[in-house]
Amino acid sequence: MSVFERYLTVWVFLCIMVGIGLGQLAPGPFRAIGLMEIAQVNIPVGLLIWVMIIPMLIKVDFASLSQVKAHWRGIGVTLFVNWAVKPFSMAFLGWLFVREVFAPWLPADQLDSYIAGLILLAAAPCTAMVFVWSRLTNGHPLFTLSQVALNDTIMVFAFAPMVGLLLGLSSITVPWDTLVTSVVLYIVVPVIIAQLIRSHLLQRGPSAFDAAMARIGPWSITALLATLVLLFAFQGQAIIDQPLVIAMLAVPILIQVLFNSALAYWLNRQLGEAHSVACPSALIGASNFFELAVAAAISLFGFQSGAALATVVGVLIEVPVMLLVVRVVNQSKGWYEARAASG
Repeated sequence: MSVFERYLTVWVFLCIMVGIGLGQLAPGPFRAIGLMEIAQVNIPVGLLIWVMIIPMLIKVDFASLSQVKAHWRGIGVTLFVNWAVKPFSMAFLGWLFVREVFAPWLPADQLDSYIAGLILLAAAPCTAMVFVWSRLTNGHPLFTLSQVALNDTIMVFAFAPMVGLLLGLSSITVPWDTLVTSVVLYIVVPVIIAQLIRSHLLQRGPSAFDAAMARIGPWSITALLATLVLLFAFQGQAIIDQPLVIAMLAVPILIQVLFNSALAYWLNRQLGEAHSVACPSALIGASNFFELAVAAAISLFGFQSGAALATVVGVLIEVPVMLLVVRVVNQSKGWYEARAASG
């Protein structure tokens, strides 16, 4: 894990400060950027999202789907947590904390939008950072690769229906045309472009592929940080008026990550999976494809929405919380494997 990735939370905090400052000092240019839209898609942000997502998707080898049957129990646990538990648990936590516990301290006109952002965050399983988390836990590389490939395949078809269902259950209007457009723009098209680039790079040999990825990799984080500066330039006044809103939105996200990682880890142990499979399974089950969530929130609800802010809070706490999970699963290896030894 690079120093830049390890301290992503620090860079996000800096982007918050820079974005808020620029938004207050020079609001005109940011308003102009906000108006650069075609069919509700902001063109500058759309380009930044592609630069964010495509380098991550280049790493995904869809040929690894053939390995799914080799670790069917771990795959099953991760899919269960990712698609049957995490989105619904986040919808519940969003309702509990946003509409009940913290409602008196949050702007009433943004409550639905905050919940929508939390749902978008939970409905997008992690794609890129999982490889980092897996490496830090000595996770099984083929399991990690096959699980990410399978999740990405499912996401193409299930992301829009899942988001639409949960927004509907939360009594939030579903803009289906914009939602489908977001899936095409931020999942389908980037996957196709990334796989074409991957194929071209692999034809030049493994060393050329690795060298190209080393050059392309930093683009993702750079584009993410640029997007955050834009976002907080628009969100600045709301945060100045209510500075605790980020902390309040972080609570359901934190609970969700810890609950789902623990659930996936425990289920793998109950089913007798190897520790090298249980670790990436727990990490994939808990982390989020926050780049997609940010893009979808901006497209569906706009720069200044509570949904966009909620997804960014996910970016803010992702690295420190996932590093905590990494530490827990590494230190509990003896406990985990004691079950197999006693059996």
